[in-house]
Amino acid sequence: MNEDMNNSTTRGPQDHEIRDQIINAATQHFGHYGYEKTTVSDLAKAIGFSKAYIYKFFDSKQAIGGVICTNRLAMIMGIVEAAMADAPSASEKLRRLFRSISEAGSDLFFHDRKLYDIAAVASRDQWPSVKAHELRIRELIQQILLEGREAGEFERKTPLDETTNAIFLILRPYVNSAQLQYNLDDAAEAAAHLPALILRSLAP
Repeated sequence: MNEDMNNSTTRGPQDHEIRDQIINAATQHFGHYGYEKTTVSDLAKAIGFSKAYIYKFFDSKQAIGGVICTNRLAMIMGIVEAAMADAPSASEKLRRLFRSISEAGSDLFFHDRKLYDIAAVASRDQWPSVKAHELRIRELIQQILLEGREAGEFERKTPLDETTNAIFLILRPYVNSAQLQYNLDDAAEAAAHLPALILRSLAP
């Protein structure tokens, strides 16, 4: 099942306080036992609710995990956008994009290995929250390219969508959590060297 986590996650009452209580308890439970090893029945026992009551708010375990994943991706995006906010040039924005994506992804998803299960499953199965996050990264890349082209920092001959896609594919191992686990050892070095190489290729 791959329903939209943000639009189809609830059944019955829209009681945000109870939904938040379920999400908070699920975050702790997943963090302790792991996402794939936890069932909705396990969550119900941990929270003190019935399984049927949880299903009034979330129609699956994936829906609960999707909210947690969305929240963490939003935290990452907030860190990335803050890092880029005062960059003096498009080139510096690109450098900060690579660095902040790498650092924030590592910190937020791998501080607790059990919670990484959610990110790995979400990335592997391309949950809507992951697709939206990747789309936002593509948009940021395109904005940086446009700014750099207008300022004369970057060449203008290569089609914009082609350049955007190429840069995203280079960055994707550090955006996609399922891939990031295999690139952690080199993440810091890559965050320095990859944008440098890209910027040389973008020079007018």
